[in-house]
Amino acid sequence: MIQTPYLLFLGDAPDQLAAKVAQGIKDWRPDNAVGQYRMPGCGADVGIADMTLQEARAAGAKTLVIGVANRGGVISVAWKEVLLQALALGFDLASGLHNLLRDEADLVAAAKTHGRSLFDVRVPSVAYPIANGVKRTGKRCLAVGTDCSVGKMYTGLAMDIEMRKRGMKSTFRPTGQTGILITGGGVPLDAVVADFMAGAVEYLTPDNDPDHWDHIEGQGSLFHVSYSGVTMALIHGGQPDALVLAHEPTRKHMRGLPDYALPRLEALRDMVLPIARIANPACQIVGVSVNTQHMSQDAALAYLAEVEGRMDLPTVDTFRQGAARLVDALEGI
Repeated sequence: MIQTPYLLFLGDAPDQLAAKVAQGIKDWRPDNAVGQYRMPGCGADVGIADMTLQEARAAGAKTLVIGVANRGGVISVAWKEVLLQALALGFDLASGLHNLLRDEADLVAAAKTHGRSLFDVRVPSVAYPIANGVKRTGKRCLAVGTDCSVGKMYTGLAMDIEMRKRGMKSTFRPTGQTGILITGGGVPLDAVVADFMAGAVEYLTPDNDPDHWDHIEGQGSLFHVSYSGVTMALIHGGQPDALVLAHEPTRKHMRGLPDYALPRLEALRDMVLPIARIANPACQIVGVSVNTQHMSQDAALAYLAEVEGRMDLPTVDTFRQGAARLVDALEGI
């Protein structure tokens, strides 16, 4: 088990989105976050105390969590000095990057010398089956995005919490490193061999009570040429009964792809529903979740109203407004 509480390592993250792992832990498990460690030039801030390694240890932090999700998932050479110092001071290390801690000889040696542990949460721990497409009992909801990092995980967590408040049966099913670090379990889907990805989602969302909802953490985007495969696996393996469209309207292009324009919500609606109905003919789109963090309150409310009128779907920013209206839509299924 990864020991808590954490010191969240933001390193030299260039912007807030790059620190989404740390932000997710801080937002959803604040009791586990003692502070943040930022290197010179860091462009992210999750809004908790900046601490040195020594200060964090004195405050009780037990694990340094790499809270950065950079392109390619690599451990930067610039980070190594801090990570090695952390091990020497008695921290364990936890990471969700593709570049595994256990593959870094200097970190492995330091962990052994100081009696510390390295946790790679993006390593599949189960021999997942190939998907069989058999319909499972229970209900499932999946957020699908026009792009990466638009709020799909946040939407699922917000809907899960709203359902629990209402006494409804609900489980959030993590499929990425941030969700796994928040909840303590799940499937690191983008590290699963491609032929087994849909089967891993079936494994993650087994038969359940007829009135139980699984909120499957969304990943990637059907429109993102780098990460569309993981999205397809979620749609077919998850067999969702309900889809929520997720969008961030202020972007000029797809994240990391300056030559690709952001698709309209209508394009996502028209593409995803036929694909989802291959695995579940009864699948419905129930709402829209918009990330309006870069808009003023008035501009955000006006945009949400415009989208709702245009799409004829309940449209909310789950951070500003909560997920009640999206849950209302699920109750109607």
